[in-house]
Amino acid sequence: MFFNSLHFAIFLPIVFIMYWFVGHKSKINQNYILILASYYFYSCWDWRFLFLLVFSTLLDYVSAMKIEQSKTQSERKLWLWICISINLGFLGIFKYYNFFAASFAELVQSFGMTASPILLKLILPVGISFYTFHGLSYIIDIYYGRIKSEKNFVDYSLFVSYFPLLVAGPIERATHLLPQIKVRRKFNFNKAKEGIYQIVWGLVKKVVIADSCAIYANEIFDNYQNANSLSLVLGAVYFAFQIYGDFSGYSDIALGTSKLFGIDLLKNFNYPYFSRDIAEFWRKWHISLSSWFRDYLYIPLGGSKGNKLFQVRNTFIIFLVSGFWHGANMTYVAWGFINALYFLPLLLLNRNRKNVDDFTLGINFESVRTLLNILMTFSITCFAWIFFRSKTITDAINYITRMFENLDFSSQYFKIERYNHELLTLLVVFILVEWNNRSKIEPISGKHSWLKLGLCIAAILALGVFSDYKEFIYFQF
Repeated sequence: MFFNSLHFAIFLPIVFIMYWFVGHKSKINQNYILILASYYFYSCWDWRFLFLLVFSTLLDYVSAMKIEQSKTQSERKLWLWICISINLGFLGIFKYYNFFAASFAELVQSFGMTASPILLKLILPVGISFYTFHGLSYIIDIYYGRIKSEKNFVDYSLFVSYFPLLVAGPIERATHLLPQIKVRRKFNFNKAKEGIYQIVWGLVKKVVIADSCAIYANEIFDNYQNANSLSLVLGAVYFAFQIYGDFSGYSDIALGTSKLFGIDLLKNFNYPYFSRDIAEFWRKWHISLSSWFRDYLYIPLGGSKGNKLFQVRNTFIIFLVSGFWHGANMTYVAWGFINALYFLPLLLLNRNRKNVDDFTLGINFESVRTLLNILMTFSITCFAWIFFRSKTITDAINYITRMFENLDFSSQYFKIERYNHELLTLLVVFILVEWNNRSKIEPISGKHSWLKLGLCIAAILALGVFSDYKEFIYFQF
């Protein structure tokens, strides 16, 4: 069930009505309704994976109580590593086993030996990377005594399986979400209205921006051998806006949907393409994942303590693991490595925390420099996205090589029967809207909100791509 599907458009009002008109009298009823809705939501992909979700929930629930009840440190550590190992074991089997098996076979064959790896015909469970990280953060927080274990299994089950965030985040923390789950929610009209605005803007990002960009990006990346330099440059730009509109659009819909039920989720995007350097970009892109790696990997490794060599090592580990988290393909690892290289000069010069303040542009030299920094950061980000989008490292290198060698900057007419300027006009409007509203969660609220809401709905109906269900990119992760 996709957020941009008719199925979800029917599902959400039904759950909303049940939640506020049937279950509103008690927290228990509200949580039961949300759990049933969440399990139904997840089963729409493949009901068999419900068993994996429930098992993961039980594992973390029991392990947390065992850690808390343990009388010795060694016993606590044993339960922690049992839980982590099983969780990562399932993730590894479903997501990475075939990759490692095939890679090992290629390595053996490179020495002139024969190898026939046993590959598994497994479907990757939707959202497994996200709900696994939900559970791991909870278990690690229990181990370090940051929170107490949750004794109510219903409440904990909802924390793991809450449908707005179940399949593509944001990656929640128990310290933030569980306290909201443990109390009865009261209907708040203003919060519900904010939620509707955020849902609609998320749909604009997804079906108007991301899916429109996908048509062009797919055409260019799939036929890069025939594209000229201008089209190849624009292909990277189109994919940059595709993945941003797709993922931040999903996050907006998730946060807006959750607000309808009186629950706030962690913010996941903060206008990252207006960043002045790559460090600021990573503070604003997929915030819940970046902060997860910071708190549960980077800091335990030593963080920014120690000498520069130590800090560089930790930085590369974080970016490489982040890349590999996205999928079993060396293109994702290369993408992470490139971003680590971008980050390196800032780290060595102690400038990675320079751009943490808000800013405005005016008619002065400082504003020109700020704008150039934004354009430079966006440009190098687009370059890295080429590796993320390409099917293989070879494709990415060939794409970049042709982009620099072709040197034909004329506008091409594509097989999709469109010119570049049609989409570029739409993107310019989108950029201006986001820029003028970057201090807000979405651009609809405020003055003339009903007019802006109407325009967004009209844009979805008139410009949205509905030819086939275009699933969200991050569902595959």
